[in-house]
Amino acid sequence: MDLHNTPLANEFFEHLAVTSATAVAFLEGPAAAADGAVYFSDIINNRIMTFDPSKNERSVWRTPSGRSNGLLFDAQGRLLACEGNEFGPNDGNRRITRTDLKTGKVEVLTERFEGKRYNSPNDIAARSNGQIFFTDPCYDDRKTMELDHDSVYRIDTDGSVHRILTQPAIQRPNGIHLSPDEKTLYLVDSCPIIGGNRKIWAFDLSDAGVPSQPRVVFDFAPGRGGDGMTVDQKGNLYIAGGISRPRGPHESTDVPPAI
Repeated sequence: MDLHNTPLANEFFEHLAVTSATAVAFLEGPAAAADGAVYFSDIINNRIMTFDPSKNERSVWRTPSGRSNGLLFDAQGRLLACEGNEFGPNDGNRRITRTDLKTGKVEVLTERFEGKRYNSPNDIAARSNGQIFFTDPCYDDRKTMELDHDSVYRIDTDGSVHRILTQPAIQRPNGIHLSPDEKTLYLVDSCPIIGGNRKIWAFDLSDAGVPSQPRVVFDFAPGRGGDGMTVDQKGNLYIAGGISRPRGPHESTDVPPAI
């Protein structure tokens, strides 16, 4: 989720007052820890930062971050991170990691699929049974791709990785989340080409983690598609999307920036 594109931006950036020492750019992946601290990716500056609302304090938690994007805390309080490839193809790690905040131990859960590096892991979701789902689009230079597809993957508890959604069923997977009962997988499909998908998909999700019965929840076209997404306890979806100024013929300003 890009916090620049939400109604919360003014409040958030009021706390993150920009100075020469704390300037931030292209924020993504906000994730709240059990103690209330918010962790988020500052992609261009290649770092993960934290904001403590109780103290109104922000700090750098990890640098370099491997061009991290989406973040998520699992049921054990460990930080899952999509380390991507945007804005820095030479220093993006292109992998999924899990960090134990108590010990500082970093585990690499996956960094290749069928022997090839991922495009740029973007967003991540986790089930209470330990299954992990992540999106792997390429929004940067597609010449850096080793894979020939943009896909959604599942990591099982035994460490095996499975591609569960790919083209042509979807085009450019971005935000991902689960319903409160974990039986529905939601996916933002934001393809920045003329006529590309700008859709929010819902899929039935089996116990084995296999999606089926695709249906469109919302279509942003021809405006800018969604980005980050979350779900509240009642099952309501919140999606960051829209733009305030044209960015080329592939997107219009029909959808204003909002959640």
